[in-house]
Formats: sequence, C-alpha cells, structure tokens
Amino acid sequence: MKRLLLIVGILLLFATEILRVYFIMPFPGSQHRQTIGLAYFIDRYRIYLRVAGALMVAYPLLTTRWKTWSKVLLTGVAILYAVIFYFFNFRFEADKMFYQPRTKTFAGAADNNILLDRLVIGVVVNGEAKAYPIQIIGYHHQVRDTIGGTPVMITYCTVCRTGRVYSPVFNGEPQVFRLVGMDHFNAMFEDEKTKSWWQQATGYAIAGPLKGAHLSEIPSQQSELGEWLAQYPHTKVLQPDSAFIKQYDALSDYDQGTIKGSLEHRDSGSWKMKSWVVGVIADGHEKAYDWNALVSHRLIQDSLGIAPVILWAMPDSMDFRVFSRKLDGQTLNFELAGTDIKDTNTGSTWDWQGYCNQGPLKGRQLQPVQSYQEFWHSWHNFHPESAVF
Repeated sequence: MKRLLLIVGILLLFATEILRVYFIMPFPGSQHRQTIGLAYFIDRYRIYLRVAGALMVAYPLLTTRWKTWSKVLLTGVAILYAVIFYFFNFRFEADKMFYQPRTKTFAGAADNNILLDRLVIGVVVNGEAKAYPIQIIGYHHQVRDTIGGTPVMITYCTVCRTGRVYSPVFNGEPQVFRLVGMDHFNAMFEDEKTKSWWQQATGYAIAGPLKGAHLSEIPSQQSELGEWLAQYPHTKVLQPDSAFIKQYDALSDYDQGTIKGSLEHRDSGSWKMKSWVVGVIADGHEKAYDWNALVSHRLIQDSLGIAPVILWAMPDSMDFRVFSRKLDGQTLNFELAGTDIKDTNTGSTWDWQGYCNQGPLKGRQLQPVQSYQEFWHSWHNFHPESAVF
C-alpha cells in the first residue's frame, strides 16, 4: 500500500508540472483537443496538487526502511523532478519565452527605420494613426499602447497569422495581460486581476471567472507600411527594441510566408491548413476567401447576408482591402479597367484605398469592412459557422 501511495504521489507531482504546460504550449498532440478546462484547473490548483503529491510521497519515504538500490532510484527520481520543475516553470512557460518590449519608440515617416514593404497592423483612434510592424509584435504577441488618448492592446499570433486590436479596459477597469500559452495554436492571455484566460483570435475569455466575456475590438487594418503611410502620412511607426533584435531577425521572412518551421510557414496551395485566407465579418455573417483566388482575380464582389462587399488585392499581391459596396442607398458594382477600378453604375474611378478620384462620385469614400488575413486552420477553427467563397 505504501509503495502504491509512493507511485501515485510521484505521478501526481510529475503530471502537475508537465500537463499544466503541455496542454497550453505547442507540444506534439497538445493543441488538437479541448483540454483548456483541465489545464486551467491544474494551473489554478497546482499548489494544492503539489502538496498532495508531496504528502503521498513523504509518508512512505519516512515510514519505510529502503534498500540501497531503492534509495539510489528515489534520488534519481527526485533529481528528475527538480529538472522538470525548473524547465516547466522557468523555461517552457510562454511569458518566459516571449517578453514585452522594454522600450517603445515611435517615429514619423522621415525618421522611420522600418522598410516600406513590411506588413504592419495599422490603427486609427480619434484622428491619431499608428502602425505596428508584424515582425515586432509577432515576437512580443502583444504591445500595450495609447492611441488618441485611448488605451489599446495590439496583439498578434504568428502561428495563426491573426492580428487583432482590443481595448484592455473591461467593466470600466484597465486590465493587464500576460501571454500564458496557446489554445488550438492560438495565443492565449491571462488577465492579472481575475486570472481568466482569453483567446487572442476572438477576444473571448475561455476559462476562469470571466469565461464567456468578450474584449471590445478596435478596428484595424493589415497593410504594407508604404501603403499605410500613403493613406496616413502623419502616422507614427513602432521601431525595433534594441534588446530583441535577434528575435525580430528570426521573423524576417514571416511577412512573405517563406519562414522556415512547421508552425509559421505558408502553404502556397489553397484551403490547406497553412493556406492564407481573407476572413470577412459583415452584417453578422462570416466568410472566408482564398488568398490565391483573390490575388489571381484581384477583385471579388460578394454579399454577406444583405451586406454587399468588394475585396481587392493590391498590384503588389501582398496588400488587400475590403469595402462595403453600399453608398447612398445603392449597391455599386465594380470592374477592373487596366490598372483602374471603376464602378459600372456611374463609370467613376476608384483608388485602392476606396477613394473615388474621378467621375460623378469624385470625393466619395467607400466604408471599410473589418477583415483579416490568416491561416485557414485558424479561421476554420475559430469561425466554425463561416461560409466559404
């Protein structure tokens, strides 16, 4: 009985340290099942589980006369546990691998050091525009900032290729978040106040006291920096933190999808796990569009529910825009005319930013529709009811 108690205690100690991290980090097989509830339970009660395991181990150790070979074996087990405890508590945890910026420096167009063909997440709040290079926020996973006097949390998950911007204010109180792990390969944050776990791709709390709550999303746009600066010339651009240059360099090929590694590389085919798609949400409907098809056609017209939309890919094949086709109560239809975009309703010419620069509608602006470029596995997993174009 004592030996059984000893074995169970040892297994409990090992399982507490390993499974707590295994279920929320991209270890083989760890991200394919619904294990967040179990992982959260282990994480919240790990002190009690450790005490219970230690007591089960201590009783037979102190009340049994052990032979020399048994003592050697138990010493080896103790050393192994110490090694696992160290790695799973101080090396493998997400916030021990990916750190927040030590300094945040912004520069205007004249002093900017970021290449103009780099992808950024652009945000405009209360007339102030800022751009956050994916190469930078992809490593940090989140960058907290203030835009137009409003606190924001710029987030990015390189494994899902999901850029989202949220308000870190919940129930009227500012929250502080840390990267805690992953759920179905998507970054997951823990708030400091309630210790709830939040999904990066959706903004929903999926475990803890606030489970089911939702962070308010702030509109954002993925864009090449040059295109963003053309649209917002007075924007401020986040510059690299000199303490993390090596980490940023590791993501130098991420924008184009040519980065090595199974978690972040792009599959150039369509509708595969790592294929790029454009996800669009409008009128309460969701739909995914194949990136290859968009680049090939350059212009796709569609409707989500009663919301008519247009997607177009920039000539460089890296940038895209999604707009509502509704203007003054009428639905516009578009066509490519060489390098121009024209609506067939009035013959007006539109630029790639949705601005009419020639024709009867000159000076009018199409309304942007929130859209995202991400991996198909991510959109499919977090938007299971989504339609497919």
